[in-house]
Amino acid sequence: MPKLSKQVIDSETQYTFDLPVKVLQFGTGVLLRGLCDYLIDKANKQHIFNGRIVVVKSTAGSADDFAEQDGLYTVCVRGVDSEGSTIDEATAVTAISRVISAQDSWQSILQVARNPHLEVILSNTTEVGIQYVEESIFQSPPQSFPAKLTAFLYERFRTYGGKKDKGLVIVPTELITDNGLKLRECVEKISVYNELGKLFNKWLKYHVKFCNSLVDRIVPGKPDAATFAALQEKIGYEDALLTVAEPYLLWAIEGDERVKKVLSFEQVSENVIVDEDISYYRERKLRILNGSHSAAAPLGYLSGFDITFQCMNDPAMSKYYETIIYDEIVPTLPFEEQMDELKVFAGDILNRYRNPFIQQKLIGITLQQSSKMNARNVATIRRYYRQFNKAPKLFTIGFAAYLLFMRAAKQQNEHYLGQRGEEFYVINDEQAAYFYEQWQGVTPETVPAFVQTVLSNPKLWETDLTKLAGFAETVTEYLTEMMNTGVKTTLEKAIL
Repeated sequence: MPKLSKQVIDSETQYTFDLPVKVLQFGTGVLLRGLCDYLIDKANKQHIFNGRIVVVKSTAGSADDFAEQDGLYTVCVRGVDSEGSTIDEATAVTAISRVISAQDSWQSILQVARNPHLEVILSNTTEVGIQYVEESIFQSPPQSFPAKLTAFLYERFRTYGGKKDKGLVIVPTELITDNGLKLRECVEKISVYNELGKLFNKWLKYHVKFCNSLVDRIVPGKPDAATFAALQEKIGYEDALLTVAEPYLLWAIEGDERVKKVLSFEQVSENVIVDEDISYYRERKLRILNGSHSAAAPLGYLSGFDITFQCMNDPAMSKYYETIIYDEIVPTLPFEEQMDELKVFAGDILNRYRNPFIQQKLIGITLQQSSKMNARNVATIRRYYRQFNKAPKLFTIGFAAYLLFMRAAKQQNEHYLGQRGEEFYVINDEQAAYFYEQWQGVTPETVPAFVQTVLSNPKLWETDLTKLAGFAETVTEYLTEMMNTGVKTTLEKAIL
């Protein structure tokens, strides 16, 4: 079986290799490759965007996998559509021109800043990547992502003397609210620290557009060995970078008509949206998708399931997901005019959860579970009270399971380990030590005091949840029952 290379690609798409570089991308992760680069590739093949991507690899390790495959890789889109039909498509993505290591070839990256065709910068450097670090941009390379970006922009400014038509559109895709504004703030601070001058700051302000954006696509990456081998057999070539993605995608970008013109790849999908306000898309994703995930993941995991798909094949867990979304989340969203569309979106979310090809691990969803429960669900619970004046049953069950999930059976080195049956799991949560202390000596009889203490902690919830009539009492009831009879039994009794 041949290895993926330019020679293996369909001759009809060979022309894409000759397109100019129009994008610089910080990050080689699967989300960028399975969403952003995938869409740019699709636009290139439709003669819309007509530009390739130079990728900056900032993390340790070589870029040899990309070089050995001429920058090519395959995205296998796998899932089930709303009609129940299987989707199983493979696309060889030709959008990446080359991958450059920041550690080994920083000057080569700065050289890209002199490219007259460059228009766009993308990034996904994880949530902690967009942070201000006081450092010189004249290192080779600077250490933080914002400093690398500032150095790149300053090189472009020096090359073209601050010309208006050599400004850039910057679209960070890190999963933090107002990612574009926060990245701009970091760059401006770094510019001041490095004394880059008023003219550079003026060019930065008027001709470099930082766009808030929101991305949504489950891209688990490389599948298990058996699936990987079967997919390679099907596509007919070896691909070390092959990645799997779900059919659904969303890329919402905050921008004006200038941004929309530059980001012409938005034409290839109705789910690529350039709008001056993307708060609607952010809120519906945060509350419906992320909120239901965080409410259900500890519940599903402690019920004995490992992935979301398994939950959706269980009558009780499936009903839990459906009911919490349709009855407790969607009605509370402050978008009455879009309520029909929100219900369709909710249906799409449930369909994504039922995708048999996506192995989305519940334990992974519980990473920093405490902060996620606060950010994603506390506002929804409070809205529910304002609207219905009672405790949301499904959220109280989820909250009880979350509290039980945070009970560490033992401490091992710096980790706190919870227990499910005979196995242990790591509680990856900044509040793990707090909960370890709070759970000491708690019995079913003393659960009410424990729940009162935790739910009234403003450091966790930025409010006192015990002031919501009946919330703490209902959480206490379900938590006590879970400790006495088991999580799955409690859920089934409550919901079936």
